[in-house]
Parts: sequence; structure tokens; C-alpha cells
Amino acid sequence: MRSRLLPLLIVLMAAVLVTLGFPLAISVAAAEQQRLVIDRIDDTARFAALAQAITDTSPDSEERRRTLQTDLEVYASVYDIRAGVFFQDDQALAKAPGFWALPAEGEGRTAFDEALLGRRSHDPPQVWPWQDGRVVVASPVVRDGDVVAVVVIDSPTGEMRSRILRTWLLIGLGEALALLVAVAAAVRLTGWVLLPVRTLDAATRDIAGGRMRSRVAASAGPPELRHLARSFNEMADNVEDVLEQQRAFVADASHQLRNPLAALLLRIELLALELPEDSEEIAAVRTEGKRLARVLDDLLDLALAEHAEADLQLIDIVPLTAERVASWRPMADREGVRLTLEGAPAATAWADPVALSSALDAVIDNALKFTPAGEDVTVSVAAGTRTATVVVADRGPGLTEAELERVGDRFWRSTRHQNVSGSGLGLSISRVLLAAGGGLIAYGHHPPHGLRVTVSLPRERRGG
Repeated sequence: MRSRLLPLLIVLMAAVLVTLGFPLAISVAAAEQQRLVIDRIDDTARFAALAQAITDTSPDSEERRRTLQTDLEVYASVYDIRAGVFFQDDQALAKAPGFWALPAEGEGRTAFDEALLGRRSHDPPQVWPWQDGRVVVASPVVRDGDVVAVVVIDSPTGEMRSRILRTWLLIGLGEALALLVAVAAAVRLTGWVLLPVRTLDAATRDIAGGRMRSRVAASAGPPELRHLARSFNEMADNVEDVLEQQRAFVADASHQLRNPLAALLLRIELLALELPEDSEEIAAVRTEGKRLARVLDDLLDLALAEHAEADLQLIDIVPLTAERVASWRPMADREGVRLTLEGAPAATAWADPVALSSALDAVIDNALKFTPAGEDVTVSVAAGTRTATVVVADRGPGLTEAELERVGDRFWRSTRHQNVSGSGLGLSISRVLLAAGGGLIAYGHHPPHGLRVTVSLPRERRGG
């Protein structure tokens, strides 16, 4: 969610900055040109006042014309601006520089024609920093209510364009800094908004992994997410209570049924004394009674496993695995199965030694049950980067793909193996014991035939 929310916020903030920046840049350019135009219009008004006093009949008109010409030349040399006073027939009363003449078309001609009508120039077209344009303004010289001449000033725009460009660079720098601040704010905002979500996700994973006491601190983030965190904690409390009640019921039921079952088996043995020793009915009753006793014991073990917390320790699982293999080797020899241990000489992992021993007992017991005489059961230990594994591979009949999806479910047994003793709870208990410490158990094929059970244990201490 962070990877989707953060770019969206950044794009929106960048769009806002661009939306504000473009009008500001255009306004700056227009203001700079407007200031230039106003300054040039003031100059045209001053030259128009000088030209207004020049007449053909006045004795000092020539002197005034020379004064006007001198002012225009100084103006042109100092500011590098073309300026002149032109009659209606385009003849110059005075101009500077001397080679300059009114253009036949373009902005200069348009401004001149407007001034002949008695109007000052309108705002010339905007000149942008990337254009090598000029600004032309014109002002009429009016005498006795008639336009007798026109003052035209043709200005370069290099300095104006440089100022516009510098201002634009400052605007761009400001927007870049504003964008960086916006990105930092967006990062903090998304972190603040998503912190409860990440905490909820971590707590959900913990609960899914069997750590039912994991909860969320509802003290950060928006009010809606804090309310969601409190609701999640209430739900987790209710779920934990329900599961605890179920575990307590299973444990109590298993425990309470053991005494009546023991009394029942004792009565069966007393009845068997009065019947022939080879009675098939008594043998069947004894078998079913013992099977029921095993089921009750396994149910009680499962309830205790689900309730108990793992005592995690950093241990070398190789000696522990070797001890369990040695414990089961007499049974393997009795069944004619070769039970061997191989793999790494040492492999450390975080595990509950008692839970791991119980899980390995269940897995090895299961492998020996289904492996025929003369075949091998191999237990191998390996140490990876993040996990250590114990693999128990047998040469039994194995399982189909559909059966692999169900192996480990409570009370599930393959229809092809109903004649083998067991309650169908051994592998379920193993999964619960391993999950309490962050371990996993997985099942797969062992070509050409057989079952491969992999017990994985974390090599790093996990939170929760």
C-alpha cells in the first residue's frame, strides 16, 4: 500500500506546484515586460514634448531639432535603443542611430500606424526568454489637435529576458525545494497513516502462526485506524477465548474419558478369563479399546501442545536428532528397516528441544510404520542461510497429490493405510509443536516411491 499511496501523494503535490508555478512564471514575464513598456512610453512622452515645439515657422526650430537629435543619439548610445521622430510620410525629423528606418511591416509599423490615429501603442506581444524579440512602442506628437509626427522607440529585450530567466530559475528552485518538503511530508504522512496497518498485518501473521497473544497498540495513526486496531484486539481476545474453551473441552473430555475407558478395559479382561483364549471377539474388543485409549492420549497431547508456549533456545539440532534416531533404531532393527542419520556435523537453530523431540518422534515413527522390511529410512540434517532442516525420507508407498494436500489434518488417514495402527493425530501434533516455535513441517514425494517430510527451523530469533 505504501508503494501505491506515496507516489500518488507525490504526483498530486507536484501537480499542485506545477499548476501554481506556471501562472506565476507567466505573471513574472508579463510584469517584467510591462515595466519595460511603461519605461519606454515615458521616454516617448518626453521626446514627443521636445518634438512638439519644433515647427517650420519658428526661428529656433532648427536649434530645437538639433537638441532633439542630440538627445536621441545619447539615448541610443547609452541604452542601445533605437529611437526616432517620424512624420506621417515616414520621413525622420530626428533619429538615432542614423541608419535606422521604420520597418515596412511588423510590430514597428503597427505601433506607428496606431500612433498616427492619435493612440499610444497597445501592449506589444509577450517576448519570452527563448525569443530574440524586440519591444516597439510609439507615441503621437500632437500640435493644435492634429498628429504631426510619431515618436517610435525600438528596444532590445536581452536584459529583460535575462531577468525573466533568473526569476524563473528562482521559481523553479523554490518549487524543487517545496517538492522535497512535500515528499518528506508525504513520507511522514504515509508512515503515520500506514503504521497501524503494518502493525495489524504483523499481528495477523503472528496469530496465523499460532501466537494467539499477539495484539496491536491502538495509539498511533488516524482515529479510524485506531478504532480498527481496538476492534481487532477485541476480536483476537474473543477468538483466543473460544479456542481456549475448545482446548479445555478437549483436554477435559480426554482426561475424563480415560478412567471409564480403563475400567471398561479391565472388565473386558475379566470377561476374557471366562472365554476361550482364542476368541476373536475378545481380541477385536481389546484392539478397539487400545486404539480408543491411544486416540484419547493423542487428543490430550494435542490439547496440551496447542495450549503450551514454546521454550525457544538456540540449540545444535544435530545431537538432538541423533539421540532421537538412536532411540528409534531398536524398533527399526526389529522391523528390518535400515534407519540412518547423515548430513551436516552441526546446525544451530531456535527451537523448543522438547517440542522438536516430540515432533521428530512422530515423524520417524510414521516413517517406520509404512516402510517395508529391507528398505531405508534416512534422516538428514542441513544448515541453510535462514533455516535449518531435518528431512526424514522413507521408502514406503508414499502419497498421491491429493493425499499430500490433506496429510497432517486431524484424524485424516489415507484409505490405503487403514490397516496400520494409529490415530491420525501424530503429524497434526508435530505441526502444532513446531508452529509454536516458528517452525514448519512440509510433505513431498521421495522418488521413486516414499514420503519425504521436511522439518524447518528458523536460525534467527523471531519476534512475538
